[in-house]
Amino acid sequence: MQLLKAVEIAGSDGLEITGGGASLLLLILCGAACVALTGCATYPPIRTAAQVDLDRFMGDWRVIAHIPASIEKEAFNAIESYERADDGTIATTFRFNAGALDGPEKVYRPRAFVRDDPSNAVWGMRFIWPFKLEYRIVFVDADYTRTVIGRTKRDYAWIMARSPQIDPAELAELTAILEEEGYDLSKLRIVPHSPEP
Repeated sequence: MQLLKAVEIAGSDGLEITGGGASLLLLILCGAACVALTGCATYPPIRTAAQVDLDRFMGDWRVIAHIPASIEKEAFNAIESYERADDGTIATTFRFNAGALDGPEKVYRPRAFVRDDPSNAVWGMRFIWPFKLEYRIVFVDADYTRTVIGRTKRDYAWIMARSPQIDPAELAELTAILEEEGYDLSKLRIVPHSPEP
């Protein structure tokens, strides 16, 4: 990713890469692309919800448990919020307190793109242009109060609810979904939330 960003910056500055350096750069880029494509092909499919009503899915979701990405390893009070935009994308706000219930607030605003119409269950989540990370709605309940988000690589996952706490039996059912899809539950972290006033 850093290499691609460097190439983008170089191109925007009007710089040219010539000679042996250009051949080496092309070889590196082709090799990286082959590794990426080969790596993706080795993962078994992961299920998704048959149909997601986007309007009902919008709003605030509390992250109850997750297999976290690096930015959220010490997240508290984590909330993911979705809002449909006029251009068909989904404006997303991810906010949490870092390191403690009263830690400094961190806010990220990626943009989501629905990739699977008509199911609406497969999204691309863009934090940095032009890259879109895979985001799959594996499960959403009939009331749109519980959801499980995963990825084909089984590297990150999120169990979310409309409220900051859920019944332990419900949490067990949702974690079982991740286990059925091949996730290592030893990596799962419960996200602490402040009590509601």
